[in-house]
Amino acid sequence: MENNVPSLYLFPSNLSESPIGEVLPAINIEIITEVKHFIVENIRTARRFLKKCNRDINIDELTFSVVDVNTDPAIIPAILQPMAQGHNMGIISEAGCPAVADPGALVVAEAHKRGYRVMPLVGPSSILLSLMGSGFNGQSFTFLGYLPIHASERTAALKQMHADIVRNRRTQIFIETPYRNNKMIADIIATLPATTRLCVATDLTGPGQRIITLTLSQWRKQQLNFDKIPAIFLLYT
Repeated sequence: MENNVPSLYLFPSNLSESPIGEVLPAINIEIITEVKHFIVENIRTARRFLKKCNRDINIDELTFSVVDVNTDPAIIPAILQPMAQGHNMGIISEAGCPAVADPGALVVAEAHKRGYRVMPLVGPSSILLSLMGSGFNGQSFTFLGYLPIHASERTAALKQMHADIVRNRRTQIFIETPYRNNKMIADIIATLPATTRLCVATDLTGPGQRIITLTLSQWRKQQLNFDKIPAIFLLYT
């Protein structure tokens, strides 16, 4: 590509309260300090993240556009207008890597259509970190996001996941609203065979990080409390 083609930088953000320098490379901080136009899920948390990256960043000089789950894809071209004028832009997710289980994927797709340079940067992904630490199959896996809330639909989803594990040897990865974590574990124990293995990973990259892999029969004997703690769940046999 031509050197004057603007870049869309995908800036991973922190998963925990650990210092930014412990989880992000220095080059990320250098680049983010130079970018003036950002696409974010939440302006307030994005501003806080930028200040953690470099307290000397002048927030008032920056522009922010919001892209979240409610964004109409039709407005994405307008959001990329600074790139049409030759400016670099950056995407900041609420946590982890932009465009992975994240509405930023809409922006990336539009940038490709317009011939802009797309530059994903290194940073923490709860999906990959939990998979790495689970001991499960890292060759074949699927991320399912949130499971259904209603009991019958959730039970059906869990049984379908287990069938996929047995049939395809594919690790199942999913998340839950933190205040329902304990209920999620109870539902899994009640629904799936006792030999099924469950991994629960919490506070990834943080000082309280825990990655626990046990069979469901072993989980039944635990008295661990995961209430209101950000967690990611993985299933395998």
